[in-house]
Amino acid sequence: MSDSFNDAQASGSNPSEEPQNKPLKSEADSLSGSSDSADEVSQDTPPTSTSKTDNFSNSPLSGIPTAETTLPSEKGYSTTVTEPLQATISPSEYIPPERLHPQSKAPLAMVETAFLASTASLIWLINYYFPLGPVLRMFFPVPIALVYLRWGNRASWMAALVSGLLLSVLMGPTRSILFFIPYGLMGVQLGALWKRRSSWLLSISIGTLIGTFGFFFRFWLLSILLGEDLWVYVMTQITEVAEWGFLRLGLLAQPSLPLIQAIACVFIIINNAVYLFVVHLVALLMLDRLGNPIPRPPNWVQVLLDYDG
Repeated sequence: MSDSFNDAQASGSNPSEEPQNKPLKSEADSLSGSSDSADEVSQDTPPTSTSKTDNFSNSPLSGIPTAETTLPSEKGYSTTVTEPLQATISPSEYIPPERLHPQSKAPLAMVETAFLASTASLIWLINYYFPLGPVLRMFFPVPIALVYLRWGNRASWMAALVSGLLLSVLMGPTRSILFFIPYGLMGVQLGALWKRRSSWLLSISIGTLIGTFGFFFRFWLLSILLGEDLWVYVMTQITEVAEWGFLRLGLLAQPSLPLIQAIACVFIIINNAVYLFVVHLVALLMLDRLGNPIPRPPNWVQVLLDYDG
């Protein structure tokens, strides 16, 4: 009886063992299903490169601000793209040349010097072939003076010399010398006095002397090149003007040669003084807007122009 009971117990199935085997089958099925889904996802997912060059190119540089953008996809997953932000400088964040790093000053000074030197040469060239009266003459010394205000003495002399060299290539050495004397020297002189915040009276007085010297130098150089004394023609014109003035005043005296030469010199000085005054007005209105202001004009000029700068 005991043996038959043991055989029946051994041959019979244990109900506690059946639920233990069923979860094993379900876990195997779930593992196989997950592996199949993983294979499907791997087939849908494009292959990704794990080379060192891709990792280096995709990694953002340190110190550069980046922005992450999430792009939608048809497969149901998203892609994140990291892009560097472009640095923008607003006009309120303008950095003057004095606050720049010394290593960044040199190329900027060279570029601005070359640009303003070519601008001065171009103004002289246009005025020579297409004369517009005193319109362009007012701007002859302004670019070189602006170079002095921004980059100092050495850069302004370089701008004046480069302008002369450029004009010597385009128009010949004679025209380049006539530009350098007096307008190149005048630009350096005006820039130096404006940089030191000198008064208008001082800058106009020194500029008038340079302009007068340039006028006589021009006559002397052209007289040598032409082989004639051009000063004689000037004396002839001044003599006619002096005789007309004496006749209007009721004077019967004949103007002498020293008097005529003195009148000619006075006219030349007045002409250059008026020219320098107009140059100061142009620079006052233009350079203030460029961030390099010149000294303030006298009170009567501010009242005349209604200028509150």
